[in-house]
Amino acid sequence: MRVHEICDQFVDDFAAAHPVVATMVGVTGYDDQLTDYSPEGHAARAALARRALGDVEAAEPADDGERVAKAVFTERVGLDVEIHEAGLDVAALNVIASPVQDIRMVFDLMPHETAGQWETIAARMAKVPAALDGVRSSLLAAAEAGNAPALRQVGKVAEQAEVWAGLSGGSGFFVPMAEQADVPETLRGELRRAAQSAQEAYAELAGFLRAELAPEAPSKDAVGEDVYRLWSRYFVGSALDLREAYEWGWEEFTRVEREARQVAERIKPGATLAEAAEALDADARYLVRGRQAFEDWMQGLSDDALNALRGKHFDIPDPLMALDCRIAPPGGGVGAYYTGPTEDFSRPGTMWWSLPADKDEFSTWREVSTVYHEGVPGHHLQIATAVYQAASLNRFQRLLAVTSGHAEGWALYAERLMQDLGFLTDDGNLLGMLDAHLFRAARVVVDIGMHLELEIPKGTGFHEGERWTPDLGLEFMLTRTITDADHVHDEIDRYLGWPGQAPAYKLGERLWLQAREEVRRRQGDAFDLKDFHTRALRMGGMGLDTLTEELARLA
Repeated sequence: MRVHEICDQFVDDFAAAHPVVATMVGVTGYDDQLTDYSPEGHAARAALARRALGDVEAAEPADDGERVAKAVFTERVGLDVEIHEAGLDVAALNVIASPVQDIRMVFDLMPHETAGQWETIAARMAKVPAALDGVRSSLLAAAEAGNAPALRQVGKVAEQAEVWAGLSGGSGFFVPMAEQADVPETLRGELRRAAQSAQEAYAELAGFLRAELAPEAPSKDAVGEDVYRLWSRYFVGSALDLREAYEWGWEEFTRVEREARQVAERIKPGATLAEAAEALDADARYLVRGRQAFEDWMQGLSDDALNALRGKHFDIPDPLMALDCRIAPPGGGVGAYYTGPTEDFSRPGTMWWSLPADKDEFSTWREVSTVYHEGVPGHHLQIATAVYQAASLNRFQRLLAVTSGHAEGWALYAERLMQDLGFLTDDGNLLGMLDAHLFRAARVVVDIGMHLELEIPKGTGFHEGERWTPDLGLEFMLTRTITDADHVHDEIDRYLGWPGQAPAYKLGERLWLQAREEVRRRQGDAFDLKDFHTRALRMGGMGLDTLTEELARLA
């Protein structure tokens, strides 16, 4: 078989073995199923990956497109196999992106306009208890192997499960969802029973996490250098020199901090960053009251960006012009995220915003660049462009090859690009963008520093000579950035449970900038920024080493 054929077949096989991911990436036909998260399910998917990896490695590329496809597949799927062999998939439990969240979040992506669609939801909802049983089995197996997740993650995920179960003062997730259905009474009863059993399963999971797993969980959050290196390669797609990255993170933090202070001085002369942020938070020009009003603001800004960038700065096909903006259901971490379209674009790309449950007034100056990050020219343009390339990319490249370093690096690059293109002329919105970049630079320092327990260098003005701990990480983010405090607390929990992912933003942006300037240097006066972006985005997802090699080939 040819490389593209093997990759396409792998997507079909993987979707059948992982229905949750199938729905998330837009592969239809599995929406009534849930993934087997038991040790046996993980082993079956790993066996599938090994077979496909062997087939691709043995295949001779027929052309340059297959050469790239082979490099992408072997790097990405090879790391999936390494993660499994290290036992890290079975042990997956964190506050942002583990099976406990995925089982809940997959229902956000399911259409629910017709009785038939509600039947599909009811069928999947009825399988939630079995899926969570599989999660429980894997976590017990990980604990027996001495590989239990850290106590912090166990406790925080238990809190999330309690919200979705309706044990934290709200009505839960599944029962309210089922009550929305305008369907015949028989189906309504089926939905009600499935929703109740799903919430009971999340309640039981919370009890298991607190009573059975917590006593086996290590109190130490840091994963150590060996595990961190593997996760870093997975998220970035490159074997980084971690200490060089740590040192660069400090340099980048200092550079962005200096730039942000210059903008703060224009906003409020003599003010610190925190004082400038306080002034902006109180400025009525940036205030939106009400969750629906915030969603409307988000949608309007996103639509304006799509229309302004199309044709002039980017080639944006018609299907990509639909980008939904929604408030996420409660219970997850605070912040924004993106989910991609289906292959046929019948489900559009969607920007989700998870808001604090007790908050009803929102300041937008921090969030303008976040809309550009999650939407256009960020994640939506990049991910949906890849999905659209059916004529040149195989389905693995279009749907499953997303890498944090590639995607988050591009989205952070896109924030700064919007300043270059003239979209962040307001100093408040500009400081919001710089806040995001300062925060991402701090992530490089704090994430690597906490997990490797590195020393804080001299000249930083922060606990010099001490070694990083979670408490110091929290203090640094609260005192040296101007990100909302609620978000910061969530972020520290995220870094500690998702090692290596947070630095991918700034490290990925660094590579995108370096690659662009190298192409500009080679092409000289012939360099065209729109053409560079078009060609780069049409390559699809890949690790950063592969991206570096392919961008170096641009004539």
